[in-house]
Amino acid sequence: MMRFSTLLKHPSDWMTGHDAETSVVVTSRVRLARNLKSVPFPGWATKGQRGEAFFQLKDLLQELPVMSEGFAHELSDLDSLQKQVLVERHLISREQAARNEGSGSVVNRKQTLSLMINEEDHLRIQAIRPSLQLHEAYELALSVDKFLEDKIDYAFHPKWGFLTACPTNLGTGMRASSMLHLPGLVLSDQIGQVLKGIGKLGLAVRGLYGEGTESLGNLYQISNQSTLGESEGQILSRLTKVIGDVARYELQARAKLLEDDPLMVQDHIGRATGILTFARIITSKEALTHLSMLRLGSDLGILPESLIEICDRLFMETQPAHLQWRAGRKLPADTRDSMRAQMIREQLQPALPAAINISDSE
Repeated sequence: MMRFSTLLKHPSDWMTGHDAETSVVVTSRVRLARNLKSVPFPGWATKGQRGEAFFQLKDLLQELPVMSEGFAHELSDLDSLQKQVLVERHLISREQAARNEGSGSVVNRKQTLSLMINEEDHLRIQAIRPSLQLHEAYELALSVDKFLEDKIDYAFHPKWGFLTACPTNLGTGMRASSMLHLPGLVLSDQIGQVLKGIGKLGLAVRGLYGEGTESLGNLYQISNQSTLGESEGQILSRLTKVIGDVARYELQARAKLLEDDPLMVQDHIGRATGILTFARIITSKEALTHLSMLRLGSDLGILPESLIEICDRLFMETQPAHLQWRAGRKLPADTRDSMRAQMIREQLQPALPAAINISDSE
């Protein structure tokens, strides 16, 4: 079984190997909510029932070949900092981090599969892939679902489909989403109009960490809202089309900005480069904002391509819990801000000479 420290040493599989496909659509994620037929939902179950469900599911999930050398822990075995690190890695939800005994997580080594036990439902099967690969993420989650179907009885109704703790998840029990990087639409003041249009199509737009969170670093999650009345294939196809359209709008906005006001684009990217290069104190929010501009600069060819992977890694590793885990202790905000600035400077250093020369060019 993988140790927590080993999990953190390796970047998530989706964070490596960037190409044109990940320029706008960074990741795609599919989550299936499932419950055991014979046990009350976690919010209504006794402590003993939750514990029994946890160990039953954990033992089964560890039989999966993909979970060989994976990470499997009850949340009560982890401290608050470790749980927050898992939230920042999108491996558990903020809601699950608030739970302890009888709740846990099973994660594969590549961090492409994260299985939450006794969150709101008995099991949430979450699969993540790079770029616009919603169908591929679904197939990965479905492989776990099919493995379990042969071994346990799900709570399922012939009319309503999979039964879930929250009625909004009834039916397929599926939430599919993609994380998009949309600085072009933000800089051109088109983001509000686009997000309004997405809402009219019955889709949801959320921030970096899901429902109730703000967009940071120009990153937006677009997901389905309805899980009842449509098949998984219909939901995925509709969502894939809308996300593909938004990605095209973003690329068009970037091209138009470069044509109409290249100096403004270069200024945003240059200022971000300067601040991240020389800042000694920087907040999490400010860091994400400037890293977003560096990522845009790399996508546009203004900055070295190697910065894209560095930016994506720093999006995660400069978050508060990651910094504190690296330091081995909880830290006050001002210490985190100083450590964050130092980490960014050190990781950007290999690309800095080329970055400065290119950003100064006309």
